[in-house]
Amino acid sequence: MTSATTAASPLRVLVIAGSDSSAGAGIQADIKTAEAFGCYAQTAVTAVTVQDTRRVYEVFALSPKLVADQIEACLGDIGADAIKIGMLGSAATIKAVAAVLSGVRIPIVLDPVMASTSGRAFLDDKAVAALKAELIPLAALVTPNIPEALRLTGKRGTEVAARALMAMGARAALIKGGHATGATVDDVLVWEGGVDTYAFPRLKTKHTHGTGCTLSTAIACGLAQGLPLPVAVGRAREYLQHALETAPGLGKGHGPLDHL
Repeated sequence: MTSATTAASPLRVLVIAGSDSSAGAGIQADIKTAEAFGCYAQTAVTAVTVQDTRRVYEVFALSPKLVADQIEACLGDIGADAIKIGMLGSAATIKAVAAVLSGVRIPIVLDPVMASTSGRAFLDDKAVAALKAELIPLAALVTPNIPEALRLTGKRGTEVAARALMAMGARAALIKGGHATGATVDDVLVWEGGVDTYAFPRLKTKHTHGTGCTLSTAIACGLAQGLPLPVAVGRAREYLQHALETAPGLGKGHGPLDHL
Protein backbone atom coordinates (compact mmCIF):
# COMPACT_ATOMS: atom_id res chain seq x y z
CA MET A 1 0.00 0.00 0.00
CA THR A 2 3.03 2.29 -0.01
CA SER A 3 3.96 4.35 -3.04
CA ALA A 4 7.45 4.86 -4.39
CA THR A 5 9.54 7.87 -3.43
CA THR A 6 12.25 9.66 -5.36
CA ALA A 7 15.74 10.27 -4.05
CA ALA A 8 14.74 13.79 -3.04
CA SER A 9 11.50 12.81 -1.32
CA PRO A 10 11.25 13.16 2.46
CA LEU A 11 10.52 10.04 4.45
CA ARG A 12 6.88 9.71 5.33
CA VAL A 13 5.24 9.20 8.72
CA LEU A 14 1.52 8.61 9.06
CA VAL A 15 0.15 9.75 12.41
CA ILE A 16 -3.19 8.41 13.66
CA ALA A 17 -4.25 10.44 16.70
CA GLY A 18 -6.48 13.14 18.14
CA SER A 19 -6.30 16.89 17.62
CA ASP A 20 -5.26 19.14 20.52
CA SER A 21 -6.49 22.73 20.28
CA SER A 22 -3.57 23.92 22.42
CA ALA A 23 -1.14 22.25 19.96
CA GLY A 24 0.91 20.86 22.84
CA ALA A 25 0.01 17.22 22.26
CA GLY A 26 -1.78 15.07 19.71
CA ILE A 27 -1.60 15.56 15.96
CA GLN A 28 -0.16 19.05 16.31
CA ALA A 29 2.78 17.90 18.42
CA ASP A 30 3.28 14.95 16.07
CA ILE A 31 3.53 17.20 13.01
CA LYS A 32 6.05 19.51 14.70
CA THR A 33 8.13 16.54 15.82
CA ALA A 34 8.16 14.98 12.36
CA GLU A 35 9.25 18.30 10.86
CA ALA A 36 12.08 18.54 13.37
CA PHE A 37 13.41 15.23 12.03
CA GLY A 38 12.93 16.16 8.40
CA CYS A 39 10.02 13.79 7.85
CA TYR A 40 6.73 14.44 6.09
CA ALA A 41 3.75 13.92 8.39
CA GLN A 42 0.35 12.82 7.18
CA THR A 43 -2.53 12.62 9.61
CA ALA A 44 -5.62 10.57 10.27
CA VAL A 45 -7.55 12.47 12.94
CA THR A 46 -9.45 10.30 15.40
CA ALA A 47 -11.02 13.01 17.56
CA VAL A 48 -11.18 16.76 17.99
CA THR A 49 -10.54 17.90 21.54
CA VAL A 50 -11.20 21.22 23.23
CA GLN A 51 -8.32 21.65 25.66
CA ASP A 52 -5.75 24.03 26.99
CA THR A 53 -2.72 23.51 29.23
CA ARG A 54 -4.99 23.05 32.26
CA ARG A 55 -7.61 20.51 31.21
CA VAL A 56 -9.59 18.77 28.47
CA TYR A 57 -13.05 20.34 28.17
CA GLU A 58 -14.63 18.34 25.35
CA VAL A 59 -13.84 15.38 23.10
CA PHE A 60 -15.63 14.95 19.78
CA ALA A 61 -14.82 11.52 18.36
CA LEU A 62 -14.86 11.03 14.60
CA SER A 63 -16.62 7.94 13.27
CA PRO A 64 -14.52 4.77 12.95
CA LYS A 65 -15.26 4.73 9.21
CA LEU A 66 -13.99 8.27 8.75
CA VAL A 67 -10.81 7.40 10.62
CA ALA A 68 -10.28 4.30 8.49
CA ASP A 69 -11.00 6.25 5.29
CA GLN A 70 -8.33 8.81 6.19
CA ILE A 71 -5.76 6.06 6.71
CA GLU A 72 -6.62 4.44 3.40
CA ALA A 73 -6.40 7.77 1.58
CA CYS A 74 -2.94 8.46 3.00
CA LEU A 75 -1.54 4.99 2.35
CA GLY A 76 -3.15 4.71 -1.07
CA ASP A 77 -1.47 7.83 -2.42
CA ILE A 78 1.58 9.25 -0.62
CA GLY A 79 2.27 6.10 1.36
CA ALA A 80 4.24 5.81 4.59
CA ASP A 81 7.61 4.62 5.86
CA ALA A 82 6.41 4.41 9.47
CA ILE A 83 3.12 4.76 11.32
CA LYS A 84 2.53 6.24 14.76
CA ILE A 85 -0.75 5.59 16.58
CA GLY A 86 -1.83 7.74 19.50
CA MET A 87 -5.25 8.54 20.94
CA LEU A 88 -8.01 6.33 19.53
CA GLY A 89 -10.79 6.75 22.06
CA SER A 90 -13.06 3.75 21.55
CA ALA A 91 -13.11 0.03 20.90
CA ALA A 92 -14.88 0.61 17.59
CA THR A 93 -12.17 2.97 16.35
CA ILE A 94 -9.43 0.61 17.53
CA LYS A 95 -11.00 -2.26 15.58
CA ALA A 96 -11.43 -0.09 12.47
CA VAL A 97 -7.79 1.03 12.57
CA ALA A 98 -6.58 -2.53 13.12
CA ALA A 99 -8.63 -3.77 10.17
CA VAL A 100 -7.03 -1.25 7.83
CA LEU A 101 -3.50 -1.87 9.08
CA SER A 102 -3.62 -5.66 9.43
CA GLY A 103 -2.02 -6.28 6.05
CA VAL A 104 0.37 -3.34 6.05
CA ARG A 105 4.10 -4.05 6.19
CA ILE A 106 5.16 -0.76 7.74
CA PRO A 107 6.65 -0.37 11.25
CA ILE A 108 3.98 0.78 13.68
CA VAL A 109 4.75 2.65 16.90
CA LEU A 110 1.78 2.41 19.26
CA ASP A 111 1.46 4.96 22.05
CA PRO A 112 -1.47 3.56 24.07
CA VAL A 113 -2.88 6.92 25.17
CA MET A 114 -5.32 6.33 28.01
CA ALA A 115 -5.53 9.78 29.58
CA SER A 116 -4.48 13.37 29.01
CA THR A 117 -1.67 15.02 30.96
CA SER A 118 -4.39 16.75 32.99
CA GLY A 119 -6.02 13.39 33.84
CA ARG A 120 -8.98 13.11 31.43
CA ALA A 121 -9.60 9.41 30.67
CA PHE A 122 -9.74 8.45 26.99
CA LEU A 123 -10.16 4.64 27.03
CA ASP A 124 -12.72 2.51 28.86
CA ASP A 125 -12.18 -1.17 29.71
CA LYS A 126 -13.76 -2.35 26.45
CA ALA A 127 -11.37 -0.18 24.47
CA VAL A 128 -8.37 -1.43 26.45
CA ALA A 129 -9.37 -5.01 25.69
CA ALA A 130 -9.63 -4.18 21.99
CA LEU A 131 -6.23 -2.50 22.09
CA LYS A 132 -4.67 -5.64 23.55
CA ALA A 133 -6.39 -7.98 21.12
CA GLU A 134 -6.36 -5.95 17.91
CA LEU A 135 -3.51 -3.41 17.81
CA ILE A 136 -0.72 -4.52 20.11
CA PRO A 137 -0.09 -7.59 17.91
CA LEU A 138 0.53 -5.25 14.94
CA ALA A 139 3.05 -3.02 16.72
CA ALA A 140 6.77 -2.93 16.11
CA LEU A 141 6.94 -0.97 19.38
CA VAL A 142 4.49 -0.15 22.18
CA THR A 143 5.37 2.88 24.35
CA PRO A 144 3.24 2.93 27.53
CA ASN A 145 4.03 4.92 30.63
CA ILE A 146 4.01 3.04 33.93
CA PRO A 147 0.25 3.44 34.68
CA GLU A 148 -0.62 2.43 31.10
CA ALA A 149 1.66 -0.61 31.27
CA LEU A 150 0.04 -1.66 34.55
CA ARG A 151 -3.46 -1.35 33.11
CA LEU A 152 -2.52 -3.28 29.99
CA THR A 153 -0.65 -6.10 31.69
CA GLY A 154 -1.39 -6.09 35.42
CA LYS A 155 2.40 -6.21 35.98
CA ARG A 156 4.26 -3.67 38.11
CA GLY A 157 7.88 -4.32 37.11
CA THR A 158 8.94 -2.48 33.95
CA GLU A 159 10.78 -5.38 32.33
CA VAL A 160 8.07 -7.85 33.34
CA ALA A 161 5.38 -5.57 31.91
CA ALA A 162 7.35 -5.11 28.69
CA ARG A 163 7.67 -8.85 28.22
CA ALA A 164 3.95 -9.26 28.86
CA LEU A 165 3.26 -6.79 26.05
CA MET A 166 5.57 -8.76 23.78
CA ALA A 167 3.67 -11.91 24.70
CA MET A 168 0.56 -10.16 23.35
CA GLY A 169 2.31 -9.84 19.99
CA ALA A 170 4.26 -6.57 20.09
CA ARG A 171 7.80 -6.96 18.76
CA ALA A 172 9.19 -4.59 21.40
CA ALA A 173 8.05 -2.47 24.33
CA LEU A 174 9.37 0.75 25.83
CA ILE A 175 8.15 1.41 29.37
CA LYS A 176 8.52 5.11 30.14
CA GLY A 177 9.62 6.05 33.65
CA GLY A 178 8.28 9.58 33.94
CA HIS A 179 5.66 8.58 36.54
CA ALA A 180 8.26 7.03 38.85
CA THR A 181 10.33 8.92 41.40
CA GLY A 182 14.04 9.45 41.73
CA ALA A 183 16.77 11.66 40.34
CA THR A 184 16.61 10.09 36.88
CA VAL A 185 13.86 9.08 34.48
CA ASP A 186 14.60 5.53 33.38
CA ASP A 187 12.91 4.36 30.18
CA VAL A 188 13.31 0.62 29.64
CA LEU A 189 13.29 -0.91 26.15
CA VAL A 190 12.80 -4.67 25.84
CA TRP A 191 13.28 -6.04 22.34
CA GLU A 192 14.60 -9.12 20.56
CA GLY A 193 18.17 -7.97 21.16
CA GLY A 194 17.81 -7.66 24.92
CA VAL A 195 17.10 -4.86 27.40
CA ASP A 196 18.28 -1.26 27.09
CA THR A 197 17.76 1.48 29.67
CA TYR A 198 17.79 5.18 28.79
CA ALA A 199 18.41 7.30 31.90
CA PHE A 200 18.05 11.08 31.87
CA PRO A 201 18.02 13.63 34.70
CA ARG A 202 14.53 14.24 36.04
CA LEU A 203 13.69 17.86 35.31
CA LYS A 204 11.75 20.08 37.71
CA THR A 205 9.18 21.40 35.27
CA LYS A 206 5.42 21.44 34.88
CA HIS A 207 5.71 21.91 31.12
CA THR A 208 5.26 18.28 30.12
CA HIS A 209 2.24 18.48 27.81
CA GLY A 210 2.65 16.05 24.92
CA THR A 211 5.76 14.20 26.06
CA GLY A 212 4.39 10.79 25.08
CA CYS A 213 3.18 11.99 21.68
CA THR A 214 6.50 13.65 21.00
CA LEU A 215 8.62 10.66 21.98
CA SER A 216 6.62 8.10 20.02
CA THR A 217 6.58 10.21 16.86
CA ALA A 218 10.32 10.88 17.16
CA ILE A 219 10.88 7.11 17.37
CA ALA A 220 8.64 6.55 14.34
CA CYS A 221 10.76 9.05 12.41
CA GLY A 222 13.88 7.09 13.32
CA LEU A 223 12.32 3.84 12.12
CA ALA A 224 11.23 5.53 8.89
CA GLN A 225 14.84 6.61 8.41
CA GLY A 226 16.04 3.04 8.85
CA LEU A 227 17.67 3.38 12.26
CA PRO A 228 17.92 0.26 14.43
CA LEU A 229 15.25 0.35 17.14
CA PRO A 230 17.60 1.04 20.11
CA VAL A 231 19.27 3.88 18.19
CA ALA A 232 15.92 5.36 17.17
CA VAL A 233 14.75 5.26 20.80
CA GLY A 234 17.96 6.81 22.11
CA ARG A 235 17.92 9.64 19.60
CA ALA A 236 14.23 10.31 20.27
CA ARG A 237 14.80 10.36 24.02
CA GLU A 238 17.62 12.90 23.64
CA TYR A 239 15.34 15.06 21.52
CA LEU A 240 12.58 14.87 24.14
CA GLN A 241 14.99 15.85 26.91
CA HIS A 242 16.07 18.94 24.99
CA ALA A 243 12.44 19.81 24.18
CA LEU A 244 11.65 19.66 27.90
CA GLU A 245 14.70 21.68 28.90
CA THR A 246 13.87 24.48 26.45
CA ALA A 247 10.07 24.48 26.84
CA PRO A 248 8.77 28.02 26.22
CA GLY A 249 6.73 28.24 29.44
CA LEU A 250 3.39 28.91 27.77
CA GLY A 251 0.03 28.54 29.49
CA LYS A 252 -1.21 28.39 33.05
CA GLY A 253 -0.96 24.62 33.42
CA HIS A 254 1.17 21.89 31.84
CA GLY A 255 2.69 23.86 28.98
CA PRO A 256 3.96 22.60 25.62
CA LEU A 257 7.48 21.53 24.71
CA ASP A 258 9.99 23.19 22.40
CA HIS A 259 9.65 20.93 19.36
CA LEU A 260 11.60 22.98 16.87
